[in-house]
Amino acid sequence: MKIVGIFGAHQASGLTKQMLNALWAGIPHDVETTTIDLNQLVIQPDIPGQGNPVLDEIERALKESDIWVIAAPTYWGGLSGEMKHFFDCIRPRIVRFDHRGGMHPGQYRDKHYVTLTNCYASKWTNLTDGITNATFNQVDKVMTTAGLHKAGEVVLTDTWELTKLPNKKAAQLKNLGQKLGQLQRKDDETMKRYLLLFAVVAIMTLDTMGIQALISWAFHWQAGFWGNYIAFVCIFFAMLSISLHLLTVSLHARK
Repeated sequence: MKIVGIFGAHQASGLTKQMLNALWAGIPHDVETTTIDLNQLVIQPDIPGQGNPVLDEIERALKESDIWVIAAPTYWGGLSGEMKHFFDCIRPRIVRFDHRGGMHPGQYRDKHYVTLTNCYASKWTNLTDGITNATFNQVDKVMTTAGLHKAGEVVLTDTWELTKLPNKKAAQLKNLGQKLGQLQRKDDETMKRYLLLFAVVAIMTLDTMGIQALISWAFHWQAGFWGNYIAFVCIFFAMLSISLHLLTVSLHARK
């Protein structure tokens, strides 16, 4: 197994790099790791008819690796400029375009990725306001479009004037590194996603019908077909929005 870390932050030894190093510390010795430091490279988009040795070298590393670690801080509530620029330039090489310009998974389908980020916001501000959401969502969009599966993510909060990675966070990253060393390759999970979506909708529908029946019984409410329909829709989408928010919070380790 091989793992490549793509590092996109201003400080070569800052907290983002310390997070990546802590992850490397947990990787088993029989797993090969390599780091691509975007600050050390002059990355430009492909120009038709001209070679691009920098992107060729990066593409070679991506092909050889089973897991990609995306390590970038959150600036201004979004992904760092270095990483965004890299994603923009590498796009034609990691996705397949159809005749309408639509993007589809290409040669990297079914590899895995991990996202590491950090921000100045406190853990509770990040938990409630989702400061790092845009970073995670941006990386997820790029990686899933390329056909990769998420294998984990870690965020470090409250980084203002922080110069050393906290021991607790270092331990979390090291533990993730150990798990990555034992990760099994996943195939396409489309059917699994459909079944999960079906189960969520079925449970939400049952809960909505139960709440609606309870309201009708408690208030002796006889609203007729359209009244019941409107009430059902309102209750269903209110519960769905709450559930999706809670699910997002549980998926992202924002603290």
